[in-house]
Amino acid sequence: MTDQIRVGVVGCGLIAQVMHLHYLDELSDEFELVAVCDISEEVAVACAKRFGARTVHTRWQELLEQPLDAVLVLTSGNHAPVAIGAAQAGKHVFVEKPMALSSEHGARVLDAAETAGVRLMVGMMKRYDPAYERLVALLPDWRSDLRLVQVTTLESPLGPYVSHYPLVTAGDVPAEVLDELRRSDEEAIDSVATDAETRFCYRWILLDCLVHEFNALRGALGEPSEVVSAQLSRTCVSVNLRFGDTECHLSWVDLPGIARYKQEFAFYAPEQRLTLELPSPFLRSAPSRLVVEGGETGAASSWEREEVVSYDEAFKRELREFADCVRTGREPRTPGVDGLADLRLCEAVARANEGVDVALAGSAVGER
Repeated sequence: MTDQIRVGVVGCGLIAQVMHLHYLDELSDEFELVAVCDISEEVAVACAKRFGARTVHTRWQELLEQPLDAVLVLTSGNHAPVAIGAAQAGKHVFVEKPMALSSEHGARVLDAAETAGVRLMVGMMKRYDPAYERLVALLPDWRSDLRLVQVTTLESPLGPYVSHYPLVTAGDVPAEVLDELRRSDEEAIDSVATDAETRFCYRWILLDCLVHEFNALRGALGEPSEVVSAQLSRTCVSVNLRFGDTECHLSWVDLPGIARYKQEFAFYAPEQRLTLELPSPFLRSAPSRLVVEGGETGAASSWEREEVVSYDEAFKRELREFADCVRTGREPRTPGVDGLADLRLCEAVARANEGVDVALAGSAVGER
């Protein structure tokens, strides 16, 4: 390997332009952007010009023929085919969440990476947020006394958060190409759910949004022991989980009339509280806010401390993690097996919505 890790990017859409390509450019001491690929040649050419890629492709198979050390899979659809192809070509793989659209396909991605002996990392940037890391460091002091965890996400319009970025949008992709990609995505989730509403919520809410919340909870608390209940709709989601003796309630609501995204993770114990508030993921370097509260049983006195841990961007920090894993051969903090566990949990929630009991058996959700 050269001093720089030679990377190719597959998928040059919103998250690539706002975050990943931007930070690959900033981390030029770690990465060399060799090639970009998008089904829109117009978008791929524009991104190559802006971020300095040497070659442009509209088929990911052609990108894999370039002299690359690693591939970033940032497409909006099913990541599994590209991730498997990259691993089989001997490239290390960074794949944006979700790793695949079903655990069946996710297991294939994991097997391909293990067979090829390459690093496989899933893009779960919240796990690399400095304030989240601080929260996880504080939790063990009173984890055994934790009584309730509450997660609330207020979804908001995306446009106001990204309209000030110089984005290039696709206008040259044939309708038949888009139709084929949609059919492929639908086939990938056939094994998960049959009800049309559950399928929609699984694909566009659980996998697209709440997989982040599930992954952050698992990173802080370990594997859930039970999906107690789940109610899914296109405007509001309510999920109750159990982590051993600790109850966890998760709420997601779509509020399209208010451009004020809000996400909160709250951990409650009798004498302590931890609350993590995260800004919109599309705001570069906006810090998360950690509030630590304490008191004494039976006493009137209490205290509160607010921490802004760092302004370092989580997306940038996860790319540094990927670079270090490629160079050292160590497992990333969010490896393929972690992404597979997220898929299984999302599937369990979808099936609970359809009235199907799914036994998680504690850590078994994270096993192969």
